[in-house]
Amino acid sequence: MRARLRRYFFTGLIVFLPIAITLSFLLWLFRTLDRFLGWLFTLLLGEPIPGLGLVATIAVIFLIGALTTNVLGRRLVGWFDRLMLRIPLARSIYSATKQLSDSIFLQRRAAFQRAVLVEWPRQGMYTVGFVTGETGGRTQEIAGRRVLNVFVMSTPNPTTGFLALVPEDQVYPLDMSVEEGIKLMMSGGIVAPSRSPRSVSVEPGGHEAP
Repeated sequence: MRARLRRYFFTGLIVFLPIAITLSFLLWLFRTLDRFLGWLFTLLLGEPIPGLGLVATIAVIFLIGALTTNVLGRRLVGWFDRLMLRIPLARSIYSATKQLSDSIFLQRRAAFQRAVLVEWPRQGMYTVGFVTGETGGRTQEIAGRRVLNVFVMSTPNPTTGFLALVPEDQVYPLDMSVEEGIKLMMSGGIVAPSRSPRSVSVEPGGHEAP
């Protein structure tokens, strides 16, 4: 009887967790977008109306998108960009956020280029990371070699993590896609890549050993 109850519980937990996490995220997103302009309608109408702020936010997004498709709208956006980049504190936040959104939505470059294996958080321990780019200038000079930007994702929350600047010869390529790497990290290792790794010897930096 105890074994059967335990099996029922874990089976139910496997089904329940994805549903609970998805609904929690959607609820958080709804509340965040609804509060963005919801306060304005509360001020005008005297009482909060759930969902009205969300509808207004979506309408504003569509309006901004329509305006920026013409010459005048692009000039206004350019003027706003220059204005934000002159404000000391807002400059850093706005610049980083804009680069991130451009990378994801405009697909100028892949946000995560490839999944790799790096030593983290100490020597002898490894974790899956994602190469996001390369930091040049002074960083390369101090390291004396090519350094890659590797994002180490938190488990199970993929929106947080750590940025590690790792020498290229300490970055090991993996035979898995970015999507498989994200699933692996989000599931805490439960969801592993479906295909078996290649039986080749791989050197750091992505070169196969002869």
